[in-house]
Amino acid sequence: MYRIRKEFHFSASHQLTHLPDDHQCARLHGHNYIVVVELASETLNADGFVRDYHDLKPLKVYIDDTFDHRHLNDVMDVPSTAENMAKHFYDWCKSRWPETSAVQVSETPKTWAEYRP
Repeated sequence: MYRIRKEFHFSASHQLTHLPDDHQCARLHGHNYIVVVELASETLNADGFVRDYHDLKPLKVYIDDTFDHRHLNDVMDVPSTAENMAKHFYDWCKSRWPETSAVQVSETPKTWAEYRP
């Protein structure tokens, strides 16, 4: 299996209002997010790629236009946890690139969430 990954960055605020008031994530706060999309294929295309990295530019545009420097509570219909964001980006990518195999989202250098069916 061939796998490629590409990393995208954005900054945003959020608040997990469903958590108890004394939970640190219930307070308004922000993160410098990293989103990594992974694509996998058993074969390569005629150019020797799983997919050309340039083909992934629409994800950068989507992140920049919809998520960067936004309040995620205003953007997402579900709580803006890293887990929900990973699933959201996976679904978005999979609908465009069938080779999408996983998406990871990081809120801090030490924390990662992944959605992989």
